[in-house]
Amino acid sequence: MTTMNLDDLRRILVECAGSEEGLAAPEGDVLDASFEDLGYDSLALMETAARINQEFGVSIPDDEITEVETPRALLALVNEGITAAA
Repeated sequence: MTTMNLDDLRRILVECAGSEEGLAAPEGDVLDASFEDLGYDSLALMETAARINQEFGVSIPDDEITEVETPRALLALVNEGITAAA
């Protein structure tokens, strides 16, 4: 299975933020920016985890997704799950 990259995460974040939020895809060097600083709350991250499970087959429990603070940490968690499943 292929790994998840930053472009995949950007797309999923925008899709899961909800249209009323009006959040654009995080651009630039956002790997170490906090999700809070990027404007994503815990509900958006839980939606993101559900979408990641659908698209990449990696299940992230709610208590774990709320502890993930940056895109870099989330990508590492997902890609570790992909590698473990292979």
